[in-house]
Amino acid sequence: MELKGKTVFITGSSRGIGAQIALAFAREGSKVILNARKQVPAELIAQIKGLGAECSVVLGDVSQSEDVVRMQKEIFQDNEKLDVLVNNAGITDDKLMIGMKEDDFRRVLETNLIGAFNLSQKILKKMYKKRSGVILNMASVVGLHGNIGQANYAASKAGLIGLTKTIAREGALRNVRCNAIAPGMIKSQMTAVLDEKVKEKVLQDIPLGRFGEAAEVAQAAVFLAQNDYVTGQVITVDGGMTI
Repeated sequence: MELKGKTVFITGSSRGIGAQIALAFAREGSKVILNARKQVPAELIAQIKGLGAECSVVLGDVSQSEDVVRMQKEIFQDNEKLDVLVNNAGITDDKLMIGMKEDDFRRVLETNLIGAFNLSQKILKKMYKKRSGVILNMASVVGLHGNIGQANYAASKAGLIGLTKTIAREGALRNVRCNAIAPGMIKSQMTAVLDEKVKEKVLQDIPLGRFGEAAEVAQAAVFLAQNDYVTGQVITVDGGMTI
């Protein structure tokens, strides 16, 4: 897919990986629609427009069904079609299994998995009519091999991988592709506060010997949107953690 002039909606794109994905598509000449629950930084909007790309904002919480319905309507009020949907919005609420309450488990799934399902379902109906489109789901290496204290997060990301493969099979009938990206340890506010001993231990499991950059995850998103013969795949961006 040629990305110049295409419309891209990225959930959870006010910062971090989502913001970098937005910038990456803007550099390709795409029209970018940003999303956050409450506010998108003016600096990010200015950055995107500074790249010569069109930029708009659709606020809403993907875990709330009524928000998803409204967001979908807002997207298509100003756009004939949506070419790329990036389900990036996600939360964590880490606890060991024995201390995790059902509400802790459900809340993470409602955003990370059910939110992606609800929005994808709405957008797919539009993509099917146009017989074109790409959906990218932000999974995680944790969804591939689990992690201590992240039963809810790992389950949501593993579920997202299964959802990706199913959408890819069904969507292929109407020329709609779906892939997932599974980042490993990416530099963020969360990793910045890790104890140095913890960082050293984590780095021992990464063959490339460093944490990744959010921009490197964004590069994978652009590739998956562009390549018309890749669908149903999980691309790990993890420095070799899952080898």
